[in-house]
Order: sequence, then C-alpha cells, then structure tokens
Amino acid sequence: MSLPNQFSINRYLTAKKSVDSRALNQHVWKTLQENLSRGTRNKPTRILEIGAGVGTMVERIAEYQLVDHAVYSAIDADPTCVEEMQKRLDHGNDQIKLETETAILQDFVERERGRRSWDLLVANAVLDLLDLASTLPLLQSLIEPGGLMYFTINFDGVTILEPSIEPSFDSLVEKLYNRTMDERIVGGQKSGDSHCGRHLFKALLDIDTEILAAGSSDWVVFAGPSGYSDDEQYFLHHIIHTIEAALFGHPELDEQQLTKWVKTRHAQIEDQSLVYIAHQLDFLCQVKNCNR
Repeated sequence: MSLPNQFSINRYLTAKKSVDSRALNQHVWKTLQENLSRGTRNKPTRILEIGAGVGTMVERIAEYQLVDHAVYSAIDADPTCVEEMQKRLDHGNDQIKLETETAILQDFVERERGRRSWDLLVANAVLDLLDLASTLPLLQSLIEPGGLMYFTINFDGVTILEPSIEPSFDSLVEKLYNRTMDERIVGGQKSGDSHCGRHLFKALLDIDTEILAAGSSDWVVFAGPSGYSDDEQYFLHHIIHTIEAALFGHPELDEQQLTKWVKTRHAQIEDQSLVYIAHQLDFLCQVKNCNR
C-alpha cells in the first residue's frame, strides 16, 4: 500500500490487532486463564474494559474462548470508536453479552462505584496514557475483592526504528517523543507516562494488589518473506505520522531535518525495509482489598 492521504484512529486500532496479538505475553495470558472464572449461564463472569477502542480485545477474548459466559462492559471516551465497536461486534454472541458505552473514566467510576462491580478489569494499551497514581485506585474500586486486573501493552520507554538514518538525530527524536508522553495534559491533569511498564510494579503494590504475573509484550513489526500485511503497513505509517504530529514545530528540532526524517521513514516502509520494535509490559494482578 502507498502512503495514506489521511489517517484514522479507528483504522489504526483495527490495524494493530495482529500486532497486539503477537505481542501479548503468553505466561500472563495463561495465568489469567487459570485464575478467572469461566462463568455460567446463571452466573456469568463480569468483565469491564476501559479504553476499549473498536473492540479488538473483546474479539480476542471470544476467539481464544477465555470464558464460557460473560457480561462484558466496554467503555471508551471516543464516540467514533464506540460506534465502530458496535458495528464490528453486533453486541456479542451466545458466549459474551456485550454492553458498550461512550464514557469518561472518572465520570463512569463516580456513577458506578458502590452500584456495580466486576470480576475482571481489562485495559489494553491504555494505562500509559493516564496518570497511574490517580487512576489505579479508581479502577481498583470497581473490582470485587479477589477480582483480577489485566493490564496489557504498557509502553516502557524504548522505541527502535531500523535501519538507522542518523543515529544522534534518531535518538533525539525518540527522547523528545517520549517526553511528549510524560508532559501530556488532559483536562488540566497529568496524563501519560513513557515508562509506565516499569512503574506499574510499584504502583500496583501501592494500591494493595498482588501481582500474579508480569512479562514483556513488545511490538515487533518487520517485513517477512511475504512483506508486511496491508494492515501492518498502515500501522507503521500511522506510527510515523503520530511521531511527526507530536514533534512538528518542537523548538529542539530542526524542522527541515524532521521533515526529511519522516519522509525517509515512510519510504523505508514503502520499500519494506523498516523494522519497528516498542518495549512494553503486561500485568495480571489480584485485588486484595476494595476501597469503596
């Protein structure tokens, strides 16, 4: 595929499904399987996903047959994502009853705390966009004592793009892009952490949860014998576009040099030579106490 004329968050979330599926840590997933009730028709497992996007994790849980019967509440702040999720999933199947909602996390927690609780909370590629100190207690308050929290694809500060263009400039781009995550402000609040993965070890212990399993979930995208798939080629173009959008006009970067760097990276994708690696971590933890 050629360089897209425009970029779409829904297309990106769809395109990265296969990248996420390869990346998810199998030890952490197996530990989830061993500890989560499969549910019955009379007592389905209650699952809540925050930042559910277009529903790829719901699809994955159904495809991998994690549960026999579940009620799956999926929320996202972006109404276009929720609309796409509804189109893709058609509100579940006999195995999973799907409930979707456009909601801001803090508003959702305020409404539901003390009213409803869940057996499992899922957040895929979400926590590194939030403030851990303020967000994790909110999430914990929605989970039953003994319930589980499955946090996946948590970025941990390392982005690798090969082949190198100019090593010192490559490193500067990575450093400044990570800094944009750390300086991200949403609604007047800090909202992002470029080293979320490693910080989760302490942050989860601070809210009195037990970490049952943790492991790497690195994104690794390269052109194999058949090249990239169309979706993964789009995914790579979107990653470079995201870096450009975050850094364009940055006072520490020469604008012409950045423009040339971006053009070269897109060309590497087009000629199937770009290798992209992002270091991330998965966690499964169990709630010991619920602060309701």
